[in-house]
Amino acid sequence: MTATEDKAPATKENIDPHLRNLAIVVLLGAIMTVLDSTIVNVAVTALGKDFDTSLSTIQWVVTGYTLALSMAIPMTGWSVQRFGTRTMWMFSLLLFITGSLLCGLAWSLPSLVAFRVLQGLGGGMLMPVGQMMLVREAGPGRMGRVMSIVSVPAMLGPVLGPLLGGVIVDNLSWRWMFFVNIPFCAVALLAALRMLPRDTERSKDARLDVLGMLLLSPGLAALVYGLSEAGNGASLSGARFLCSVVGGGLLVVAFFVHAVRSGDRALIDLRRVSTRAFAGATGGFFLYSGAIFGVMILIPLFAGIVRGESALDAGWLLAPLGLGAMITMVVSGRLADKFGGRWFAIGGVLLVLVGTMGLTTLDPDTGSKMIMASVLLIGLGHGLIAPCLMALCYQGLPREAVPAATTGANILVRVGSSLGTAVAAIILQIAIRGEIPGASGNLAEAAAQHTTETPTLLTNAFTETFWWVAGLIVLSLLPIFAIPRRPKEVPVTSS
Repeated sequence: MTATEDKAPATKENIDPHLRNLAIVVLLGAIMTVLDSTIVNVAVTALGKDFDTSLSTIQWVVTGYTLALSMAIPMTGWSVQRFGTRTMWMFSLLLFITGSLLCGLAWSLPSLVAFRVLQGLGGGMLMPVGQMMLVREAGPGRMGRVMSIVSVPAMLGPVLGPLLGGVIVDNLSWRWMFFVNIPFCAVALLAALRMLPRDTERSKDARLDVLGMLLLSPGLAALVYGLSEAGNGASLSGARFLCSVVGGGLLVVAFFVHAVRSGDRALIDLRRVSTRAFAGATGGFFLYSGAIFGVMILIPLFAGIVRGESALDAGWLLAPLGLGAMITMVVSGRLADKFGGRWFAIGGVLLVLVGTMGLTTLDPDTGSKMIMASVLLIGLGHGLIAPCLMALCYQGLPREAVPAATTGANILVRVGSSLGTAVAAIILQIAIRGEIPGASGNLAEAAAQHTTETPTLLTNAFTETFWWVAGLIVLSLLPIFAIPRRPKEVPVTSS
């Protein structure tokens, strides 16, 4: 493919039918994989009763999926170069469908956890592979609009997952949380067979960086596991947390050293993404992901512990986030393509900050409308931030750098979201101990005291935590400001 041919689609003002069909395929497959990251959370208690085991043990149904997602992401860049995007998309989708079917048929807890891992391996590759397909087809001129499409599953998953999970658990067997994936993904598979072009960009000579894989995938999984455990209340001085985080961190650092030395032979060629735009966009997205996931875990906890609401009712409080994001996401991508995404991303961060500041004023009697208004404002900002920052990740990068950029960006978002969840939970536990003398920091134990002051004291702990989240949002502005104002034209090489 010549440089001229590659640039041609980027000059088109509108999304052409081929790109639109490609986007439909990606959305159909990716939406369920993202939903599955959160849909099972509300069924943990039901699963524990059905399998007659403790909640700490049943939590591996969630953890196994998360770790498999994390381990699969680093493999996407190499697999796409070796086998092609269409092949890897369909393979990943088949893996996810198979895992979903087996999860629904699971006969024991170990079998369910094993099948969740299989499901997660497929789900972990679907989003980045789909993102690569869209980025390559869109070209720089339509990057913002394409990233608006890619952002839809990532935005809807944390919002709709708990709602859908609550409806299924309340009215059907928990097995339908997995069976529901099959018709959606089957339609996506049929659409992929009809709409996806045959692979032309693949190299049989692409070799797997085995050492890089052995460093990055386990390191990332250990790091995410340690942060998840911290978010679930594990002691920060305990061996489980320290071994996971320190060990995982060391493996990731070792990978970076190895990747710098290996150059284009590394699992992720870091030299191809060493631009100010990529560093600023991914750095901002890393910090922002931590903040937004902190918000999304704190609001349901506040509703359930302080207000005594059900998981489904708590999930409805987050629904305006999805509504707000959909409103701004419709135009943010087009505006980013026309004027550049830097200032729109900054404006989005400021909107999210204002909405989060509204949550720092909560009290036990705060009405749902006030909370939902703040969440709506956060959603409006999120719809500006996600597409713009994702598009800015590719600013100034040549076509051959797309796999490395996509893989690196997805890894940072995954770790950032896990870090944000953990940090929010840890700060909340510390705040509870500060507000309630003698409290362990455990939410359920604190709420069970049933004193007249308990709701107020717990609310104070939540608002203090929201202040810390607001600080993280402000911090995310620093790398975004460092992004170059104008994209530099980079010649597209033959592939």
